[in-house]
Amino acid sequence: MHHLHQEVFTCSTFWRRCERKSFYHSNWKDISVSQQHLKVCSLFVAFQTFLGKDDVSQEVEEVLAESRVQRNTKLVSVLQLLRTRAVRWQVITVVVTMGCYQLCGLNAIWYYTNNIFSEAGINSETIPYVTLSTGAVETLAAVSSGLVIERLGRRPLLIGGFGLMIVFFAVLTVSLTLQNNVTWLPYLSIFCILAIIASFCIGPGGIPFVLTGEFFQQSQRPAAFMVAGTVNWLSNFAVGLLFPFIQSGLQNYCFLVFAAICFAGATYLFFVLPETKNKTLSEISHAFAKRNKVSLEMQEMNHYPEERKSSAEQESNFTSSVDNGETKQAIV
Repeated sequence: MHHLHQEVFTCSTFWRRCERKSFYHSNWKDISVSQQHLKVCSLFVAFQTFLGKDDVSQEVEEVLAESRVQRNTKLVSVLQLLRTRAVRWQVITVVVTMGCYQLCGLNAIWYYTNNIFSEAGINSETIPYVTLSTGAVETLAAVSSGLVIERLGRRPLLIGGFGLMIVFFAVLTVSLTLQNNVTWLPYLSIFCILAIIASFCIGPGGIPFVLTGEFFQQSQRPAAFMVAGTVNWLSNFAVGLLFPFIQSGLQNYCFLVFAAICFAGATYLFFVLPETKNKTLSEISHAFAKRNKVSLEMQEMNHYPEERKSSAEQESNFTSSVDNGETKQAIV
């Protein structure tokens, strides 16, 4: 059930992702020259609709310029991606966010729910129905995150989500330790469980997947998602393998381990992660350029590699097509 938020988050943010220029790249491949004029008109209309403004020439030019380059660029392998200095910190950031996605302790929460509900005095027949409330909170938080992500940005939701998880993990540890002495503390434990789930879903639950797509150019994304998926499942395996030992060794203090992981992840993201909201791939890459210790020119060449030279003539022809008054008149 804990993966439900990812699907809900994806559905609720899909139409917003259409605003990003990379959404159109795959649709520009393998079309004849005679269709390009109509395609340009379609892109003008689409960007005018989603961005809510009339002058979208720059956005359309960027989309198609990169699309032409990508047609001449081969897919990058995982090894090539890891060796590319210009995206080194992007890869590290993806590894950190995906690792924290699984290691932040949400899976461990599900081990505790039935015991905490029982301690609160809920009978065994009612517990499955109460557990549904966790799914409802998960869905509501994921939908809310999808609705506000383009307004608040990725950084606040991601770092804020980890920060809230730290707070509620600490409170949950205290309530689990003292709940046998105070009658109302089991209910506080239930609240903390729901709050941890909501905190996870508003940021850490969906944004790592968004960042993986935003950090890399089209030819690098398959390799980037392979790295992200590998880290994701290895971290999931580690939690399932190690948590029983952590629980038996630390008892009620086991959640402090996950609070420490959330703190480490939030600290890293605070100092390293740039805001990617409404940023082009080039702008995001420039934000990482200094940390990657590459010049802006070299960072730019990462997105427009050697094949860029072979497409210079196509780019010139395309630019004249976009600037052509007939193209803009066709929209009217």
